[in-house]
Amino acid sequence: MQNFADLQTELLYYAIYFGGGVVMLLVFSIIYMAITPYNEIALIRKGSGAAALSFGGTIIGFSLTLAASAIYNTGFIAFLVWSAVAMIVQIIGYFIMVSIIGDVPEHIKRNNLAVGGLIGISGLVLGIINAGILS
Repeated sequence: MQNFADLQTELLYYAIYFGGGVVMLLVFSIIYMAITPYNEIALIRKGSGAAALSFGGTIIGFSLTLAASAIYNTGFIAFLVWSAVAMIVQIIGYFIMVSIIGDVPEHIKRNNLAVGGLIGISGLVLGIINAGILS
């Protein structure tokens, strides 16, 4: 049976990693929204499925990398470093998709679900690849 001190230590580590993960997710979301020339949150509030798919898929992909980083890294600093690397990969992936598709801001503003979905799926795929590499 686990003693109380061990449980306290595990809860502390949980809180540190969970807090760090939430902070990294917020930082990524802020950076992602800053690099896109449209306001995802405002568009989502207006019912834009394209903005929701694009943003949602990308943050899910990033979250997969956060989860893998927490699972496979033995230190919190390594967790933060790999999370930052994943941010860079996601941002580069976004710019690559924008260059391939072209006029993404206008597509998103017009609620083009195909474009929003493709941006979101590409973010999800990059997250899956990142998570797999970390394992």
